[in-house]
Amino acid sequence: MLSPETDAGTAKPAAAWSTSVGLGGGVLRSIHIGELPLEAGGALPSVTMAFECWGTLNEAGDNAVLIQHALTGSTHVSRGDSEEDGWWEGLVGPGEVIDTDKFFVVCANMLGGCYGTTGPSSVAADGRPYGSRFPFVTIRDSVEAEARLADRLGISSWYAVIGGSMGGARALEWAASHPDRVRRCAVVASCAASTAEQIAFAQAQVLAIRQDPNFAGGDYYDGAPPTLGLGLARRIAHITYRSEEEMGGRFGRDAQDGATISHGRLEAPGDSRYKVESYLDHQAHKLVGRFDANSYIAITEALMSHDVARGRGTLEEALAETAGVEFVVAAVNSDRLYFPAQSEELAAALPGQVPVARIDSPIGHDGFLTEVAAVGGLLKESFFRD
Repeated sequence: MLSPETDAGTAKPAAAWSTSVGLGGGVLRSIHIGELPLEAGGALPSVTMAFECWGTLNEAGDNAVLIQHALTGSTHVSRGDSEEDGWWEGLVGPGEVIDTDKFFVVCANMLGGCYGTTGPSSVAADGRPYGSRFPFVTIRDSVEAEARLADRLGISSWYAVIGGSMGGARALEWAASHPDRVRRCAVVASCAASTAEQIAFAQAQVLAIRQDPNFAGGDYYDGAPPTLGLGLARRIAHITYRSEEEMGGRFGRDAQDGATISHGRLEAPGDSRYKVESYLDHQAHKLVGRFDANSYIAITEALMSHDVARGRGTLEEALAETAGVEFVVAAVNSDRLYFPAQSEELAAALPGQVPVARIDSPIGHDGFLTEVAAVGGLLKESFFRD
């Protein structure tokens, strides 16, 4: 039976990785991949990769699909044998667009994360959490860790690598770093390199956490966590994830709990907040309850550094080796974090003629998550035709 942690030296044969073996589909598993050299120098001495999987890997090891999560996303793409819906529920499963009766689907937690993969909250060799000692990691580092994971799982090449937002950055990096192991690549609501504006929004979030009195330089695990800073970071981020149209139509200037607005201020017997304030507070509360502040910083800084052309020449030169990869590039038409123009720039730099598909949504950037039917239709038409 498959154990929750499989030693790096005892990878299972391809056919053994199945929802009928061990823990079942949609349940967290982990594999040790050993020491990992890092792009910026140094190394992590011992790395564990956490992942979930659905379906059965065939004997050739070539029916695998890698789905990459977004910034604060988890490995839980689909319900599977668990009781909790996944963040792309309805896209992955028996008879769905990505049919787990045909494909072996994997979603791995990013390096530096807090959902099982080695990150700042992981225990180092001295028995203490890494905390402030956790090194700077990049998108490229995480892809190299995922390549080690694929090796352990017996996956020779990916049928497709698919991701939205930060997941799209990782999908693109997979194609650039390992074009011989990626046959199809979907980059949704993402870009070739983080822009100055995206870095600026990210820096404000990182500083919100670091300036929390409880942050303690990143070594807060024996005390109170920096929840106020993490909550503020989430508020800043979430404003960029949703469009003005969606915010205005959903909340407008309405006050919470029947309050009235008089002379520019709220008058209410109890809660005196605008509805949009309450909404942002709710989003902050949800994240604080499930995410580690140091991981938020580590992954955000990795995304700030994202540039698929780094050390590879021009963008066209960096992507030249992907000529054998079939691409889907898609943008959310109302996205104000990753503008559709960035998707156009990426598509123009790819070998051949790659059109940019549009996901029609008033939501904004989060449309890549909320418009599951549209994303599924695009993938079905491109990669998963019957």
